[in-house]
Amino acid sequence: MSKNIGFDAKRAFNNQRGLGNYSRDTIRILSTHYFDNQYFLFTPKVNSNIHFPLPENAQVRMPQGLQKCSPSLWRTFSLDSEAQKCHLDLFHGLSHELPVGIQKKNIPTVVTIHDLIFLKFPQLYPAFDRRMYKRKYLYSCEIADRIIAVSQQTKRDLVELAAVSDQKVEVVYQGCSPIFQQPISEERVGELRQKYGLPQQYVLSVGALEERKNHILILQALVQHPIDIPLVIVGNETSYTPVLYQYIAEHHLESQVKILTGVPFADFPALYRGASVFVYPSLFEGFGIPVLEALTSHVPVIAATGSCLEESGGPHSCYVAPDAPDELAAQLQRILGDAALRQEMVAHGEAYARQFTDEAIAQRLWSVYEAVM
Repeated sequence: MSKNIGFDAKRAFNNQRGLGNYSRDTIRILSTHYFDNQYFLFTPKVNSNIHFPLPENAQVRMPQGLQKCSPSLWRTFSLDSEAQKCHLDLFHGLSHELPVGIQKKNIPTVVTIHDLIFLKFPQLYPAFDRRMYKRKYLYSCEIADRIIAVSQQTKRDLVELAAVSDQKVEVVYQGCSPIFQQPISEERVGELRQKYGLPQQYVLSVGALEERKNHILILQALVQHPIDIPLVIVGNETSYTPVLYQYIAEHHLESQVKILTGVPFADFPALYRGASVFVYPSLFEGFGIPVLEALTSHVPVIAATGSCLEESGGPHSCYVAPDAPDELAAQLQRILGDAALRQEMVAHGEAYARQFTDEAIAQRLWSVYEAVM
């Protein structure tokens, strides 16, 4: 029997980073594998710069009339009534939040919690943001019928930091966009090298230029032990970005490091495929999609210990402490100097990445839904 499934789709239509990718992929995967259902996508607005093909079995619901004057309030305080009007069988908050009062509308609810980094590393967040996140996230955890954690690490944090019962939390791993599974010709990789002025070999890191992503560790490793190929960092700028540029200038790394911002998502697969090694030294992640993107793109991975990256990278990727540039430097030299090791890491990594298929994710999500409907 078909069901009416509602999503808080704000991030799907307005976020180009991890939360947006997760939201778009979840909607795409479920609307494809459970096609007979009707999907309602609730969003306060739509960013026309974000490419999100609307599934034919989905419809968008936005604030109307006077509600347009306060779309954020509509999302928080009116979605419960909107959901009831759509006769939903289930509402899924895709990014930490559920509408206020929805538990009183007799609609089963699921919320995805990606991470609790604001509790693990409060110094990385302004005080106001911490208070807001704590209020919204913990409220959603309290009223949800089930919580989806995107990793075992996030589940542990929910139990330890938010006092959530582990019986209420189901781990459903993320996948990565199918764009990374499509064949890429050497000609396409060559075009991207020419477009961005890249050499035949380079070390790649992808992630917003913010303190938590810990790009500074790679720069410190290059200072301690220079390598023969450049580092390419791809990510959006933040207020922390000048710190990276200052470090590069102070240590004369301008010829060794290239930072690319504003890169279209369509260029990412070829940028990954052209890399010799992918480095993701983030201090903490909920899942770490770039690691999976790299594995799917046939690139050996070095990631940081201390969060969930061993879950996304698997046993044959390499891991270093997020505060040990000497460890990272040694692993870079080891992997770059051993072609057989790189081939072995690529083969094992590609095999590990196959468990994060659309089919597997769809089945796991639907099993969570069925448990509460």
